[in-house]
Amino acid sequence: MAEEKCEKDEVCDTCDQSSSCTQQEKEAHAQERLKAKLSHIKHRILVMSGKGGVGKSTVATNLAVTLSLEGFQVGLLDADIHGPNIPKMLGIESSHVEGSGQGMIPVEVLPNLKVISMAFFIGDRDNPVVWRGPLKHSAISQFLGEVEWGILDFLVVDLPPGTGDEPLSVAHLIKNVDGSIIVTSPQDVALLDSRKAVTFSRMLSIPVIGIIENMSGLICPHCQKEIPLFKKGGGEKAARDLRVPFLGSIPIDPEMVTDCDRGMPFVMAHPDSEATKAFKEIAHRCQAYVGFKAMEKQFETEKFPYHFKKQEVKR
Repeated sequence: MAEEKCEKDEVCDTCDQSSSCTQQEKEAHAQERLKAKLSHIKHRILVMSGKGGVGKSTVATNLAVTLSLEGFQVGLLDADIHGPNIPKMLGIESSHVEGSGQGMIPVEVLPNLKVISMAFFIGDRDNPVVWRGPLKHSAISQFLGEVEWGILDFLVVDLPPGTGDEPLSVAHLIKNVDGSIIVTSPQDVALLDSRKAVTFSRMLSIPVIGIIENMSGLICPHCQKEIPLFKKGGGEKAARDLRVPFLGSIPIDPEMVTDCDRGMPFVMAHPDSEATKAFKEIAHRCQAYVGFKAMEKQFETEKFPYHFKKQEVKR
């Protein structure tokens, strides 16, 4: 006899009938909820880096804020379980995640920007998260399937550096990822690992939207000349070598450090700066990319309708 499908739109922990369900049924219900939540998210973008210290979280934060300022509904998922810094950068460290029968309600930064992060759950900011892979996978699964994201134009996922558990979990759970953005700084050590991140994306069949060169030159506040503090142009060269798009260079701005520490998005505090202009251009290129992908998908649907494909498979 076929098992009945659970139609309840609530997490198993809050369901008064969960005690009568088997573990297999609970897992199936969680998968259905995850699929339902993701169906309301138009575009899913992963922000990655091959190594730490290249400003990946800063880029993810300001990219999400830039998209929201342009009128899009945006979700920002901090998937860095061990070093969740997004709430600090947005000034929402002291915020708490509220719960309902349908799941967790993400913290609202702007009317159209919602955030979820492990930082909201660990209490004392000095508490480390000492977890192995399965627990991290479970947490990311909950952030995707048990959070009331609502209808989103973009879900920006800030991944931890490297190519370990968290990127694998996100790719496995989200499946239809629009693409990854690889953040690097210009020096050779960072570029070496960013190239690995590109290869990692390709191994998981995740399209690479492009490479961003962060910390690309410093404008001297006295003479206005550019200082190549960490060299310059390495990200663009890597993009050419790997045959992926180059999304742009973000210059070093000392105010970005101050703004991150005080919880103010740089693009809001300095709307006319060169770095903000770079973020806006990158956001526009991401919009153009997902728009092209949508057109490409529509073209494929019109050229090879589903019923036609279905007949071909049967034959």
